[in-house]
Amino acid sequence: MDAAGAALATVFAQTVSAVCAVVMLLRKKLPFALSRKDFRLNPQCRAFLRIGLPLALQECLTQFSFLALCAFVNRLGLEASSGYGVASKIVNFAMLVPSALMQSMASFVSQNVGAGDQKRAKRSMFTGIGVGLVFGCAVFALVMVWGDVLAGFFSSDPAVIQKGFDYLKGFAPETIATAVLFSMVGYFNGNQKTLWVMIQGLTQTLLVRLPLAYFMSIQPNASLTRIGLAAPISTLVGVVLNIGFYLYLNHSQKAGRHAGA
Repeated sequence: MDAAGAALATVFAQTVSAVCAVVMLLRKKLPFALSRKDFRLNPQCRAFLRIGLPLALQECLTQFSFLALCAFVNRLGLEASSGYGVASKIVNFAMLVPSALMQSMASFVSQNVGAGDQKRAKRSMFTGIGVGLVFGCAVFALVMVWGDVLAGFFSSDPAVIQKGFDYLKGFAPETIATAVLFSMVGYFNGNQKTLWVMIQGLTQTLLVRLPLAYFMSIQPNASLTRIGLAAPISTLVGVVLNIGFYLYLNHSQKAGRHAGA
């Protein structure tokens, strides 16, 4: 079944994992009672949907945008398409640290917001940005200097390796810009500002990254490096948008405290 078999195996593995998790919850001695009656709709579901649906919609449209980006790259030929596929594998590894920071940031910020400690929540965001920048700069240097070596781990074709390296050279600044963006996104998610996260994400993806990547792909001298540049440029737009929203949110919180006093 080739690829279809691998896909079915993945779905089956996730199903088994979910069933095992439920069984362990039911059998484990928890500090609270858990029964079948708890697995039903309740008033909290509305809050979960209000917070979760914007993120789900953003993720769905973002995945469609990657399909469109792949179509743009295919215009440049088979070697470019294969090189982009190789580069995408390296990009996935490069994004592991920013993604982990974003997810942990959302949990940590939400706990502090719930405890009424906004100052600590803000400090955690800046700490996450600092940690992310350290790793981001290291990955940037690694990709720019040894990007061809990294691409060689996934292909033995010199032309494909060069094309992958070309894309990585354009994408490389994204490793630094994302360190800032993802920590801010985690902070806003922790503050339940997921609607804003969706708006800024779709703005930078649909209004900046895709149009710019398409424009670069139809130029007579189109290259993967120029297409790759669309990612850090759109992320920088997202950073500017999020800084503006952070200042607005900070001002609103101060105004609310003064009004309460």
